[in-house]
Amino acid sequence: MINVFIDGSEGTTGLRIADRLKERSDVKLIKIDPQLRKDSAARAECINKSDVTFLCLPDVAAKEAVSLVTNPRVKIIDASTAHRTADGWAYGLPELSADIFQKICSSSRVAVPGCHAGGFVTLIYPLVKCKILPESAFLSVFSLTGYSGGGKKMIAEYESGDKSVLLSAPRQYGLNQQHKHLKEMTVVCGLCKPPVFSPVVCDFYSGMEVTVPLDASLTGGMGAMQLRDFYADYYKDKKLIKVMPFMNAELAGFLPANLLSKRDDLRIFVGGNEERIIVSAIFDNLGKGASGAAIQNMNLMFGLDETAGLNYCETDFI
Repeated sequence: MINVFIDGSEGTTGLRIADRLKERSDVKLIKIDPQLRKDSAARAECINKSDVTFLCLPDVAAKEAVSLVTNPRVKIIDASTAHRTADGWAYGLPELSADIFQKICSSSRVAVPGCHAGGFVTLIYPLVKCKILPESAFLSVFSLTGYSGGGKKMIAEYESGDKSVLLSAPRQYGLNQQHKHLKEMTVVCGLCKPPVFSPVVCDFYSGMEVTVPLDASLTGGMGAMQLRDFYADYYKDKKLIKVMPFMNAELAGFLPANLLSKRDDLRIFVGGNEERIIVSAIFDNLGKGASGAAIQNMNLMFGLDETAGLNYCETDFI
């Protein structure tokens, strides 16, 4: 039995983790009095009674939670931005490499990738690692997300009966190019400089589509079909990341960002031609982009099947 505490269980990510875990016979959830959920002493007691604690908190509170750990056997999985590039923390995207997979399995501190950043890293890390894309590449990326990524306040705004007409259209944000995921994108991929990042929130609940445009001058002459085959080989046999056939006919030439809503896996799509290429990662911002990734990491840290308790498609189809 794995004793689990969710610090920040009232937030969107925490609630989804709880929903995923409450049906499992191998997990026991440690509850905290709702009136004491911000009390450091009460949180510390729950953290140190747990085998693993999920941190679904703002960065400052996440760092405080780590400082409360006195029991050396407690494992921490942090869903905040606080530790994604920190020394001593494993980056929680196990499909990236055998080394990262092993670090997660043996670590007691794992940082869950950011939703936008996780999609970008899934696409760009392999290209840099295999020297297809130079570290000096100056990239751009745009990302469509459902409004659940903004947490309870944004969900309430979008689901209000008298919501502003402005919420009915996609809204670009992060306009100052200081988005908190930029450091993660840059450091994890080994890039020399951050990409130009354009996140867009849209009027649907959950789902995410992260797209990076490329051209053959950046990829050493590799065109779209060659890149698709590269990704298919790089991620072969991965249960939660699948590469779709080139120019997937099932979608009639469209890529809906909510395609994998309520799922915990990710699909890579490649389109374009021999000169101009687009690579896209589609997943649920609350699934593989947050709570699903957190549970996948927990499973690995305890030597379990990484997909235990997750909702995903086992085939190469959608």
